[in-house]
Parts: sequence; structure tokens; C-alpha cells
Amino acid sequence: MTDERREGALWGDLARLPRGGGVIFRHYDTPAAERRMLFERVRRIARARGLVLVRAGAVPMRGEAGVHGQRGHGLVTWPAHDRRQALAGVRAGATMLFVSPVFATRSHPGARGIGPARAATIARGLPVVVIALGGMDMRRWRRIRALGFDGFAAIDAWGRPRRT
Repeated sequence: MTDERREGALWGDLARLPRGGGVIFRHYDTPAAERRMLFERVRRIARARGLVLVRAGAVPMRGEAGVHGQRGHGLVTWPAHDRRQALAGVRAGATMLFVSPVFATRSHPGARGIGPARAATIARGLPVVVIALGGMDMRRWRRIRALGFDGFAAIDAWGRPRRT
């Protein structure tokens, strides 16, 4: 997940993502022309590194593999903070749900995480890939992956050396 807070670290973050990983390009507050240029730069890096690039936000971008949080083409990913949102995502054609926030995160200051068990129940039994988001890193991923998650996403975790 890209984020204006980490813009200066974005290039290092992209370099640390594992091949086959994905990027959800957000940058909602970046002016339109600058956002398009930034997306294009991220797209070139993603293609060279074998990363999947999905766009969040209303304005389509050239070379996107899909969209986040709305009906669209290609890969459709969806945020799910509760079961109702998870079901709405499935109805909208999502094939991947980002269940969050599993743990407290800087992206939502003051908000508590919903916890691993509750996060796992949000998408249980739905025909989608389930990704844990919110305060995630490799240590936490190892702790919760057996609960039915297919992977995890992060913003700040990529800025630190990965724990294995």
C-alpha cells in the first residue's frame, strides 16, 4: 500500500517487496498530474520487478492490473473492516479482501486493531483471497497465517529490514 507519509521511502520499499508481490497505489492527496507521473514511475518498477500494480482512487491509470475498493476490470481488491464490507466486496466482484486493521497501525492513529481472531472471521468461508492488513510484519504474519489468511500487506513494514 503506497502512502504519502512514506513517499520519500517508496523506492526502497518497492525494492524490498518480494517478486510476485503486489502494490496498491493510493496517494489520494497527490495532485492529479503529479499522481499520474508517480504512478508511471511505480508501474515501470513494478513491471521490471514482477510486481502486480493495482490502483486505488477514481481516476484510471495506464498499465494498472486492477482496482481497489470499487468495481472494475482486472484484479479487484476490497477493504473489509467488518463482515458487511467483506460481503459487499464479494458482491462487487472482488477476488481479494484486505481485512483490517488486524493490529494497531500508524495509518489510523488512536484506532485499536480488531485482533487476529476477529479479522479471520470477517472473510471466513468467502470465495476470495484474504489478506491481513494493519500493523503487519513478518513476525506477526507467522503468528496469524494459520487462521486462514492467504498473505499480508503493509505500509511501514517494508521500510524496515524484514524479519524472517
